Amino acid sequence: MVYDDPKRIVREGYDCIVRQHAEWAEQVRHEERERYTYLLQQRLLRGSRVLELGCGTGVPTTRELAEDFAVTGVDISAGQLALARLNVPTACFVQADMVRLGFAPASFDAVAAFYSLIHVPRGEQPALLAQIVAWLRPGGWLLATMGARGVEAGYEEDWLGAPMYWSSYDAATNRRLVAEAGLRIAQASEETALEFGQPVTFLWVVAQKPGGEG
Repeated sequence: MVYDDPKRIVREGYDCIVRQHAEWAEQVRHEERERYTYLLQQRLLRGSRVLELGCGTGVPTTRELAEDFAVTGVDISAGQLALARLNVPTACFVQADMVRLGFAPASFDAVAAFYSLIHVPRGEQPALLAQIVAWLRPGGWLLATMGARGVEAGYEEDWLGAPMYWSSYDAATNRRLVAEAGLRIAQASEETALEFGQPVTFLWVVAQKPGGEG
């Protein structure tokens, strides 16, 4: 398989499986999503500005975050965002490749990325982490799902009904990259759950930008 345009694979793939993915996300790793969403809620003041990278259809994570915070959701898929705007009318949504966003420095109190960084070619992930640090206010938080094993370019012809692409570093490398980007890691835990009957492990990182009161 030639990965001439992995972002096209991701964008078109998620456009094709809008409702399938929404239904699947409500069922798979549900406890994991809930637990880390709550963790972020406990660290932020009500009304804080939160950037969610890879918000999908807004269910369940964006919807829960928007109950307490001013949320900006970003997704590469127009199809996903069309449903997100209906599901979470109080949030602001932007269609974009997350590595090409142009937010001003210190725009957000937190950045959340649930199962989305793994769709970015891993060679671009260090620069994206640096961007995230710039977008965060001093004392701001990053909560992200990252890879637990190294996969330079993973591809499935039929994932929930469409082709899909993934890319990641191993857990130790990801911890190092987060720290090198300028964040203090508060927690980095490997979480394993069944997907399609097979155990799949991700690294969940909770990290803080130095400074501020938080």
